[in-house]
Amino acid sequence: VEDKDKYLQEDEVPAGARVLNISGTELRQRLNEGRDLPGWFTYSDVAQELRRSFPPRHKQGVTIFFSGLSGAGKSTIANVLFIKFQEVGGRPVTLLDGDLVRKHLSSELGFSKEHRDINIRRIGYVASEITKNRGIAICAPIAPYDVTRKEVRALIEPFGGFVMVYLSTPVEICERRDRKGLYAKARAGILKDFTGVSDPYEEPKDAEVVINTAEVTPEEAAQAIMLHMEREGFIGVNNNL
Repeated sequence: VEDKDKYLQEDEVPAGARVLNISGTELRQRLNEGRDLPGWFTYSDVAQELRRSFPPRHKQGVTIFFSGLSGAGKSTIANVLFIKFQEVGGRPVTLLDGDLVRKHLSSELGFSKEHRDINIRRIGYVASEITKNRGIAICAPIAPYDVTRKEVRALIEPFGGFVMVYLSTPVEICERRDRKGLYAKARAGILKDFTGVSDPYEEPKDAEVVINTAEVTPEEAAQAIMLHMEREGFIGVNNNL
C-alpha cells in the first residue's frame, strides 16, 4: 500500500487505497543491482531473506569462459585476468587452464569429439561448483563445439553469472605464434583431429565479449574484460568485488 509504505495482506487493504506491485523482472533487477526493495512490496523479513538468497551481482559467483583456437591467447589473457581479480580481492578466484585441466583432470582422454565434450563438461561442472559457492572461475579451454558450450552455460547460469569470451584471432595469426609446431604437424597429418585444421571450430554467436588478440595486448584484452564485468555489475563500485 503506497500511502502507508507498508505491505498488507489483500484482505487488510483499506478501501480506495492505491496498491502497487513489482514485476518479476524488476525484482530480479533490483536484487542484482543491490537496490532496496520498497517497504510496501513485502514483509521486511521476507525482503531480508530475498537479499540473502539473491545477492547483488558483485557478490554472486561468476564464470568467465574463454573459447578460441590454439594460439589465440586464452591462457595468457586468463592468467593476466586471474592476477587482476586477485588484486581486487573479495571473492576466491580459480583458474581452470585448458592444458592443466587436461593434465590433472582429463589425462585419460584423447581428442575425439566425444572426449573433447567430456573434458569441457568436466570443466563446466567444476566451474559451476565454484560459481555456486560465490567464487570466480576463469576457464580457458579451446571449447570448439557450440552445443557443448551452451550446455556449460545452462549448467552454470542458475548459480550465478556466465560470461563467454571469444578470442576471434584468425588461424593464420595463431599458426604464426605456434612455437610447438602443432599446426605444422596437423597440416602434415601427424596430429589428427586438430582444431582449425582437421577438426572444425564453431564460432560462438552468443559471446558477451569478443576480442581479436592480433589487435590488442594481453593486458588490454584483460582490461576490456574487466570493464565489461564492471558494466554488468559483477565488479562493485570502486572495484570492490
